[in-house]
Amino acid sequence: MIRTSQPIRSGFNLVETMVASVILSGAVLAVGAISSGALTDTRLNRHYEVAASVIDKQLTLIDSVGIDQFIELGQSEGVIEELEPGYSWAVSTQYQGIDNLYLVTITVRWLERNRPRQLVAQTMLNGASTAAVSTVQER
Repeated sequence: MIRTSQPIRSGFNLVETMVASVILSGAVLAVGAISSGALTDTRLNRHYEVAASVIDKQLTLIDSVGIDQFIELGQSEGVIEELEPGYSWAVSTQYQGIDNLYLVTITVRWLERNRPRQLVAQTMLNGASTAAVSTVQER
């Protein structure tokens, strides 16, 4: 029987430990970068959702009062300061020249990290028709 005087060591040497540390650090940095990007995208999507709700609110107002009455009121822009980061909206109408048809453009603007952003929606709305008005007057 042959005996060795040195005990057998099991474990990792310095090079293996350094390589494992570099791989682990790279994985942690990659996960951190992905998480940061996901949070930024989530915040931006939230701002777009708020802007879409502002557009929906304006379209609901126009629909409830009618496009002709809305144009007469003259309220074509405003600022919503209650919502962070402060949204401004503008409504422009353009008569299309046929059957009281209007092109309605609603633009919502805000700042995202000192970068201007905007969401624009366009739709066509029919105003009070002269034929409908004359029909109502005949009754």
